[in-house]
Amino acid sequence: MWRGAISFGMVAIPVRLYLATESKSVSFRLLCPNDHTPVRNKRWCPEEDREIGWSEALRGYEVGKDEYVIVDDEDLDNLPLTTTHTIEIVEFCPDSEIEAGIYLKSAYYLEPETVGVKPYALLREALDKTGTVAIGKIALRDREHLCRLALHEQGLLLNTLHWPDEIRSTGELSIPEQAPDVAKKELDMAVMLVENMSAHFDPARYHDDYREALIQVVEAKVNNQPIERPEVHETGKVTDLMAALKASVEAAKSRRTESAEAEESESEEAEPARRRRAS
Repeated sequence: MWRGAISFGMVAIPVRLYLATESKSVSFRLLCPNDHTPVRNKRWCPEEDREIGWSEALRGYEVGKDEYVIVDDEDLDNLPLTTTHTIEIVEFCPDSEIEAGIYLKSAYYLEPETVGVKPYALLREALDKTGTVAIGKIALRDREHLCRLALHEQGLLLNTLHWPDEIRSTGELSIPEQAPDVAKKELDMAVMLVENMSAHFDPARYHDDYREALIQVVEAKVNNQPIERPEVHETGKVTDLMAALKASVEAAKSRRTESAEAEESESEEAEPARRRRAS
């Protein structure tokens, strides 16, 4: 989706940029309530009383009431910016200093052009040796982004970052300045719960239940079948925190035991097949 170069001091690394993620969410069409015909979103010119096609529409930047400056593709390609076709690295820092939960946006893979393989490998080795990530700037989709370059498997990953002025202040939130006192027994029990629910992060264990449930609803409607809904247990108000923690710990222990037994059973079932392959 983008071709340019990484500017690494005086080193230029020609690269291509590819989206690293894709949306799997279920999309809906807006329909007319009478005949279920898809509703069209028209680009309508009230002055000429006609629809404007995509190829006809121009970009206009409003400079005053009903006054616009036209900006075309050539203007965007020739912005007075060094980052239009260059990922300009400005500094390196420990990844731990970036508050990833709030700053990270989209993810992109960086692929070296043929002539950029060696400097690309050099940058990877430098990041690996120093244990840092690169902070830079790149112009994408009609705007400049702050970005982060980091090691990812055998290549490099680029994440766009929010600008500091895009991060909203927490000053308006009702967060107590002084946390309430927590009893040692409650904290010990909470730590026990965390330990019983701890595991190495494995993305393969998770999947989009909402999307699957939505597909089930669609299929049931297509086949004129009733929709089976699971029983939902309402969560009551916490009146006894210690009792709630104890119950949670017991439930977590039970789930770990069931999971271990299931893994052991799967391993035993797979063993004969492994022996046949070995022989």
